[in-house]
Amino acid sequence: MSGPNTDYDPVEVTPLKPEEVEAARDAALAAIAAAADLDELKQVRIEHTGDRSPLALANREIGALPPAARKEAGQRIGQARGAVNQALAARQEVLEAEHEQRMLVEETVDVTLPTDRVPTGARHPLTTGSELIADIFVAMGWEVAEGPVIEAEWLNFDALNLGPDHPARTMQDTFWTDPPEDHLVLRTHTSPVQARTMLSRTPPIYVVCPGRVFRTDEYDATHSPVFHQVEGLAVDEGITMAHLKGTLDHFAAQMFGEGISTRFRPSYFPFTEPSAEVDLVCFVCRGAGKLDGATCRTCRGEGWIEWGGCGVVNPRVLTACGVDAERYTGFAFGMGIDRTLMFRHGIEDLRALFEGDVRFTTAFGTEL
Repeated sequence: MSGPNTDYDPVEVTPLKPEEVEAARDAALAAIAAAADLDELKQVRIEHTGDRSPLALANREIGALPPAARKEAGQRIGQARGAVNQALAARQEVLEAEHEQRMLVEETVDVTLPTDRVPTGARHPLTTGSELIADIFVAMGWEVAEGPVIEAEWLNFDALNLGPDHPARTMQDTFWTDPPEDHLVLRTHTSPVQARTMLSRTPPIYVVCPGRVFRTDEYDATHSPVFHQVEGLAVDEGITMAHLKGTLDHFAAQMFGEGISTRFRPSYFPFTEPSAEVDLVCFVCRGAGKLDGATCRTCRGEGWIEWGGCGVVNPRVLTACGVDAERYTGFAFGMGIDRTLMFRHGIEDLRALFEGDVRFTTAFGTEL
């Protein structure tokens, strides 16, 4: 029986030649030494240690060698790659130290310098925005009504014609408090304030209700589990949709400038009948849909922007709140204060209103 064949054909693979490996190693070391900052070093790392680097490609060629030749080639490549990695680590440490030192010099602030400047404070735009809206309606002879944020289930749902099986009652939309038998929720709208007002006073009623509301929405650029609404309620003899339209047109003009009007699109809400979605004439292109020959980015060429909801108060709601539905009618409307401010000031990310960055609020000063 013959023994194992230890002879091999010394196949030459160019990337594995000693001179080629040394050249790749030396090129990598030179590039590392020449890197002037961390960004340049990152690029060097990719070029000389990445999957497509010369040493990485050479390492892949080891498999093409006969078994007896692989050990020597593997040691040669391993030593070269080790030298490169050590040089990278050393250079990284030096450049990080230089970066930190440079930051200390460039960002130094002499806190002992005398100053007579006192930073000007700023009120949060949600606060000033809510007050502006309240002032608009107070000037029209309305009153501002407020209520608790932890509300009775009956006032938040039943009194507003939202039956026991309505999907808004589920955990997908509503924050319920413990224990469940207390039947308390974090209010999902400011409509309970309207219900409380009708229960506590006799028409005529003209109230506007701004405040925080809570729903189980995701927190992103256009949604938040905590946001702000303003709702209005008018209950009197002879109230019609025409009164509602005139009120909202005046509100829109005061918020966005003269010439801004509203339109109604048929919709459905349990607490109003008939109901409508309120659209606002685009205050940027003034309803044209185009601006400087291009499609208006604010309204996406529609000429209108969705603003809120409204309608004539459902007689069931009036009756539930102790108002004579045979004698009185009313209208109600609601829209987001946060959304209104985003429209008015070009705020692109809703989260900017809630993250407490003083640089954001300072831009608004003390008044809108």
